[in-house]
Amino acid sequence: MRPDIVIPVLMGCALLWWIGRGMNWTMRLVVAGITLVVIMGILLLERSLN
Repeated sequence: MRPDIVIPVLMGCALLWWIGRGMNWTMRLVVAGITLVVIMGILLLERSLN
């Protein structure tokens, strides 16, 4: 995998962990799911433009 994809994903996971410390597990799963959908959408958009 390319570092330009891996590093932002890892930073996003760290940010989610930091923000999610005060959330219950249901909200954490919802936020993680939304984040994954956004990341997949951005990756698909980038690949379609190239």
